[in-house]
Amino acid sequence: MNKKIAFYIMNSKGYFVLKKFIKEFGVKNIGYVVSGNDSNIKKDYFDEIQKLSLKHKIKFFNRFDDFLSLENNFKGNKFAIGWRWLIKNELNLIVFHDSLLPKYRGFAPLVNTFINGDKMGGVTALFASNQYDRGGIISQKKFEISYPIKIEDLIKQAQPLYYDLVKDISIKILNGEQLETRKQNDAEATYSLWLDNEDYFVDWSWSAKKIKRFVDAVSYPYNNAKAYLNGDVVKFVDVEVFKDVQVEHRDRHIGKVIFIENGSPVVVCRKGLLRLIDIRDKDDNKMMINFRSRFKGYKNV
Repeated sequence: MNKKIAFYIMNSKGYFVLKKFIKEFGVKNIGYVVSGNDSNIKKDYFDEIQKLSLKHKIKFFNRFDDFLSLENNFKGNKFAIGWRWLIKNELNLIVFHDSLLPKYRGFAPLVNTFINGDKMGGVTALFASNQYDRGGIISQKKFEISYPIKIEDLIKQAQPLYYDLVKDISIKILNGEQLETRKQNDAEATYSLWLDNEDYFVDWSWSAKKIKRFVDAVSYPYNNAKAYLNGDVVKFVDVEVFKDVQVEHRDRHIGKVIFIENGSPVVVCRKGLLRLIDIRDKDDNKMMINFRSRFKGYKNV
């Protein structure tokens, strides 16, 4: 029986898990490692994953390399962590997903968990299926979310849970044990769609609290929340909810600067006010904003 495990991994979670796995299980149980670059985040850990694999003489492939023959003939289990693409051979493929399934099936589940203000996040290990994230659940682990928090810190909070699941499942696989699963309740399913450039723009129809969570949810290592100012794209790196005031005809003035507080513009939202503490231009230079400014965002160019 082949008891090796192949890793399809990306980002800091994948690197964290591989590093811990090598330390605890050694390299003899690793069949190969596949990784890829992710243009949607500022640091994708591709180089770190590659260097770690080569350092330990593990077979390493970029996702564009030709390793289909190896994949098709591999008899062990495959683990997908942070993976964003189709793996053609789904035999014995276990996916580690950033939510407590069946909620947030799909893409960017942790970002959407964050934006929605959920008090609980989690990681699910499940068998791959021909419809994404509908396979049998092997195991789940939960963690509490306390706001405000940046996505980078939330990812760090989730990483140990990923490894705990990998460790528990690996021990069973390497001992030749059968992995038991439970079926998902489709009636409880929600879907989290993939993000494109437009999805990084602020939706000013949201409340100030939700926009604050959105800005924090797509902060580093993501490419930051964005808005339009005089036709140019600006990035919101840090914001805070500001004490609200009564604004006459509020719906007509959403996105406008109402105050300058300690050098930072305060902007009208549909509900509440938002102080923009750190604003950057496209070249990542800090900006000072004039009082008579109006920000436009998602579907409001």
